[in-house]
Amino acid sequence: MYHVTVKDIARKLNVAVSTVSRAFNDKGEIKQETRDLILKTAAEMGYHPNPIAKKLFQQRSFNVGVIIPEFTNSFFPDVVTGIQEVLFKEGYQVLIMQSNESAVNELENIKSLESNMVDGIILSITSQTSNVDYLKKLNEQGFPLVMFNRVADEVKASQVVFDDYKWAFFATEHLIYQGYKKIFHFSGPKALSLSRNRMQGFVDALKKHRIPVTPDMVIETGFMMADGERIMQQQIDAHNLPEAIFCVNDTTAFGAMKKLKQNGYRIPADVALVGFTENFVDELVEPQLTSVAQPTFEIGRTAARLLLEQIESKGKFTPQTIVLNGRLNVRESSVKLKPDYSS
Repeated sequence: MYHVTVKDIARKLNVAVSTVSRAFNDKGEIKQETRDLILKTAAEMGYHPNPIAKKLFQQRSFNVGVIIPEFTNSFFPDVVTGIQEVLFKEGYQVLIMQSNESAVNELENIKSLESNMVDGIILSITSQTSNVDYLKKLNEQGFPLVMFNRVADEVKASQVVFDDYKWAFFATEHLIYQGYKKIFHFSGPKALSLSRNRMQGFVDALKKHRIPVTPDMVIETGFMMADGERIMQQQIDAHNLPEAIFCVNDTTAFGAMKKLKQNGYRIPADVALVGFTENFVDELVEPQLTSVAQPTFEIGRTAARLLLEQIESKGKFTPQTIVLNGRLNVRESSVKLKPDYSS
């Protein structure tokens, strides 16, 4: 299939190639009637700009890489949707890769995107990530990089994060105001600042209300449903059930909920549950799950805007940290049932 070129249009109109280029780019001194004629002729001839030539001229690939830990939780797909919304409008393609909670896969993904000459990367690190030397190196070289949700503070790149401490505090305080005193926290991996901030919010809420905090009240669990199931069953087998549990995320809470039901426990009459993140399933499970809602789409949009700013800055960019806010959606799983005196 033959592709019409700028030279073909110039030859047909008997003008210089540079004149045709100026007409397309709307630059340089060129009469309006000449520009109109060139554009009209190009349309009639079926001309389409060569995207590869444009990328070479602008020294960009117009591709951006996005690396996320997993797709199980609706949080990450929602963030990606926000990223795409911003980048597509600016003519960028988004290459999405999943690390599957593996630090090895994550590093391979980063190197693969780099070798494919993406213009920048938006990244949420895995729960296993401990060595971030390669990310430091990229960042120090001026490679556009934005981290979100799960971040590595050692890498002085732009970040889009949630106020995890504040909303973990509020979620725990909600349980306290419901009258629960023996409250556990199923925490995320301690290597992540996100997990540590949520755990600290939990601890500080208990301390504020003079509820003693003991080591067995914070149990490192994980982010997956299977993690919630495993730890919940362990607590049941050990006959060590709390009155309420604040879970690091909704997926873990779903796992805990499943095991409680399988063992004949009622929610919230026997054990109350609060999740974190807000998942579309929260209102579909029985009972509906109380959860902290994060602005997932805005996280994605903000991360994309920060990356574009860095790409456009051509090295003159100061990293920014954007902290976003949320809300607590109170539902049946955490509201203490009133005693029934009718019988």
